[in-house]
Amino acid sequence: MESQVRGGTRWKRFAVVMVPSVAATACIGVALAQGALAASFSVSGQSFKVTTKELVGEGFSQYGAIDEGYTADGKKTAHPVAVSAFKSATIKSLCQSVVTPNIPVLGNVSLILRAGDGAQPVEAKNLYIDVADLNADATFTNIDIGVAAKDATKGPGMKGGGEQSNPFGFAQQADKAVLKDVKQTAWATTAGTFKLSGLKMSLSTGVKECY
Repeated sequence: MESQVRGGTRWKRFAVVMVPSVAATACIGVALAQGALAASFSVSGQSFKVTTKELVGEGFSQYGAIDEGYTADGKKTAHPVAVSAFKSATIKSLCQSVVTPNIPVLGNVSLILRAGDGAQPVEAKNLYIDVADLNADATFTNIDIGVAAKDATKGPGMKGGGEQSNPFGFAQQADKAVLKDVKQTAWATTAGTFKLSGLKMSLSTGVKECY
């Protein structure tokens, strides 16, 4: 069974979006141990934007959670997110951007990361993305909607560790998810392995983002 979804989601109340997020990395060189992750960290006061032409993920699951972290001026805060998990994923034409505002003398500074533009796509295993906003065309194969989060076994499992999520809460899962023309805002990403083929990174003044 395949299901196609088109649309966008913005968080105003805590709810789980009905489409998965695209893979993105909050930092370069993530190389945690293989397997379901128990990693947990406080998210920064800056979300990041991501675009990609296509993500093909095998073993998908998604559930709601809370990311604790900081505002840009160091105050404690929390963000409702939809955690999208993939056992493995390939990503074509990945772009990630982060804007740091109001740096003395320089003003706004933008960091843009690009990878997977050539013949070799970005590759990831045991990938978790904490997403806040997403627009994409999505196709799911053998999707189950409304399973308990702890019983979503098609994906790599819940993160565990200090993750704030209800294991009995709403989740969905699918054997395969294909997302095209993705635009996303996320707070964090963790992965067992994350291979960025053809990585290019640039810094520039002003506001320059992937979308």
